[in-house]
This record gives sequence, C-alpha cells and structure tokens, in this order.
Amino acid sequence: MSNSEIQKIIFYSSAQGKISFEEVIGGIVNFVKKDPKRFYKIIIGTDSEASSPVALVTAVTIWRVGNGAIHFWTKTEERKFATLRDRIWQEAISSITLAQEFRSHLQKVLGDEFFWDGNEIHVDIGENGPTKELIDGVVGMIRGYNFLPVIKPNAFGASTVADRHT
Repeated sequence: MSNSEIQKIIFYSSAQGKISFEEVIGGIVNFVKKDPKRFYKIIIGTDSEASSPVALVTAVTIWRVGNGAIHFWTKTEERKFATLRDRIWQEAISSITLAQEFRSHLQKVLGDEFFWDGNEIHVDIGENGPTKELIDGVVGMIRGYNFLPVIKPNAFGASTVADRHT
C-alpha cells in the first residue's frame, strides 16, 4: 500500500469520530506512552456481514494487557463476493495489509522492542461451521507474513470488535 493510499483511508474512533491514519498512529502512541512499562498487543481483525454486497470492517485494537484497550476501525466500500471462501480470504488479506502498515509506522515511533512479537491477526473462521476448510490456508498465509493468527472462538478482534461496526 503506498503512502498516499494509506493517507486516504478514513478511520473511526468512538471518542473522536472520523480520523486519519496519522491520527490513529498518534492515538496508539499516546495510549502506550501513558503506561510504557506495561505489555501491549496489537490485534487486527476484519469482519463482514454474510450478505451481498458487503463492506469489510477492519478493527485495530491496542490492548494494554490486564488494563484496558482502545480501538479504531475502517470500513471499505460495499462489494460482492462470489463465494464465502472469497470473502474470508479478502478479510484476511485486508487485516494483513493494514497490519503491515501499522507494524512499519509504529516500529519507527515506538521501536523494535515494542514490535512485533505477540501481535495478532484475528480471523472470523473456526473449527465448527463452513469455514473450517479454510483454516490451514488462511492461518498459513498469516504466519507467512510473520503475524500470529487467532481463530474462533478466541478471535474477538474480528468476531466481536470488528463485528460491532459491520
């Protein structure tokens, strides 16, 4: 994703409304600097409704483990997917793409010691239901980008946080 493309993405915050990518970065940095000795996780997950056409919602959660979290989200234009498989793969790709941008920008500001071990991409797939056949491929792709994949029932970044805004 080019710098100009990332700058065009509109994010939302419950506290601030519409904000830019740079404002999200600033919000994350401020949150971390308020208590820098704590352990943090960045959790990125994408969800969409099971209808057509659908908008994909990608949520970015910054979890101060054991002591609260903040989150931001972005929503794509609505589009049609031919199959459930296509929609799930696009959800995973959207999460990975945004996670790469956040990793790059936050590493510059917060340093290598903050990133990236332990940070997760949550996908709305699980052992039960029609998405179980997608687990190996999607999890492998996420690992290939050096992120930790998390599936249902533990994938709250996608199935709860992002789902709240679909």
